[in-house]
Amino acid sequence: MVIVDSSVWIDALNGKNTLQTRWLRDALVQDGIGLTSVILSEVLRGIRFDQQFRRTRDWLLTLPVFESMPISLAVKAAENFRELQRRGITVRKTVDCFIATFCIQEGYELLHQDSDFSGFEKFLGLQVIHL
Repeated sequence: MVIVDSSVWIDALNGKNTLQTRWLRDALVQDGIGLTSVILSEVLRGIRFDQQFRRTRDWLLTLPVFESMPISLAVKAAENFRELQRRGITVRKTVDCFIATFCIQEGYELLHQDSDFSGFEKFLGLQVIHL
């Protein structure tokens, strides 16, 4: 399973043509693409118009959406943040700690366009799709 981060979904929904959005478009015709409940919220919160919000919500909910916030994940995400901080890496967004930790624990790959994930890949075993 490949979890697609909001950084890629937002670019795709805005019609941006990047390596990641092209990969996503190609991969959507197959199974194995998903997102977390946190990513779903990040994507939907930025949509301005009600009709577009409903259409996007309904379409994204046809994909596997993993509920990713049990207490154990929250604690592990904090531990991972602290480990990276000890190594001199500061993750700017808490939500990225949750997403990365979820992918590490579940053994899922991550497709993203966000530098906050690099420390998780380098030091904590996050599997990332490189294009």
